[in-house]
Amino acid sequence: MFSTEDTIVAIATPPGRGGIGVVRLSGPDAHAIARRLITHARPLEPRYATLTLVRPKPEPTENSDAASLFSRTDGIDDVIATYFPRPASYTGDDVVELSAHGSPVVLRTIVASAIHFGARPAEPGEFTLRAYLNGRIDLMQAEAVADLIDAVTPLQARSAFDQLQGTLTRAIAEIDQALFDLIARLEASVDFPEEGYHFVDPRALARSIDAIVARTRVLLADARRGRLVREGLQIAIVGRPNVGKSSLFNALVGASRAIVTEVPGTTRDLVSEVIDLEGLRVTLVDTAGLRETCDIIESEGVARSRQASDVADLILIVLDGSQSLDETELEIFSEGIDTKVLVVSNKNDLPPAWARDDVVKVSAVQGTGVGTLRKRIADALDVDLLADRPEITNVRHMALVGRAHDALVRARAAAFAQGRSLSEEFVLADLQDARTALEEITGRRAPEDVLAHIFARFCIGK
Repeated sequence: MFSTEDTIVAIATPPGRGGIGVVRLSGPDAHAIARRLITHARPLEPRYATLTLVRPKPEPTENSDAASLFSRTDGIDDVIATYFPRPASYTGDDVVELSAHGSPVVLRTIVASAIHFGARPAEPGEFTLRAYLNGRIDLMQAEAVADLIDAVTPLQARSAFDQLQGTLTRAIAEIDQALFDLIARLEASVDFPEEGYHFVDPRALARSIDAIVARTRVLLADARRGRLVREGLQIAIVGRPNVGKSSLFNALVGASRAIVTEVPGTTRDLVSEVIDLEGLRVTLVDTAGLRETCDIIESEGVARSRQASDVADLILIVLDGSQSLDETELEIFSEGIDTKVLVVSNKNDLPPAWARDDVVKVSAVQGTGVGTLRKRIADALDVDLLADRPEITNVRHMALVGRAHDALVRARAAAFAQGRSLSEEFVLADLQDARTALEEITGRRAPEDVLAHIFARFCIGK
């Protein structure tokens, strides 16, 4: 892991040009380095925005004094400097943020100057890692920071912010506290067997374990909705060539992402785009037209289309409403439409060649029926399940809550196995396994390789 004794620096805003760019310093020498970076004569006032000038690092020559290079005409940029003293800062260390104009050249120059004065470049996620190590946030909240940055739908953002505010932390803490109390009483019974006194009545033990199991069961039941919020779903758009799959893809995306021509077989590879569907992250996949072909490239595209359909959560079968159906398309209706399939009749702006009530009629070119299609997709994906924001969305959290739940179930079975003949040590071991899993969620017992994996997915500067 990284050293927490260094003062680190990084650009905290996204790459590219913008109105404002922020350079962040954190560590024991953050304020001292910032003082050397700027022309402001006095120490920075905590939590007070100070307009000042950032000067470049000195470049001394044989015939000139380095101090003469710190004149105002040699400044890098006017900045707003804000100082956040420890421990009441994002990282828990001293933090200074320099808000400059959002030129990549300017921001990189400020970072280079800070490094010259003693800072070191921050690693991905190192600011948030320090916040975790300094007790400002727990591991669940740290992961929520990354989820909030990566959110592409309002529901994802709200769920991540809820976790950042500690909703899941409080839920896990309540379970952990109940487990701690039960374990303490069981350990007292195990540690003083000669007293002949049991600190936990068997019936009370059963009720206590059942109550904790009920809480973990609720979290696990919530996990499906949480996975949908965080990871989203995949929809594959399939059909014969030239039925308007790419046009429908563009209409749902709201932009011309897929190439549309009158030539069959234009789409030869998978084209995907993420959209917000009723607050749910949905990845649309435009596939190659399904047909027999001698073209090697198109054949590969058709094979990939079938693979995408196999893993998709929903398949949109697009038919040409202005052309007669072939035998394969007729089989779709004769065999019955699967719940994983939604049939779309496209080109509804042209005279119809057939009509059915169990299809969604659209004109991708004119945009008619697309709103209805989005509603039908939401119904098919059961988006109503997401009306309430789930407490648990992270796969790592789901796995560890599942591990704790299984250990609790074993504990209850051990408590009443063979007419309650098993020793309390067996129950205690399972309860301790459950608590270990919960502590790994919060980070109290997270292995170092787990921490490295989690923070590696962060951007530099956060």
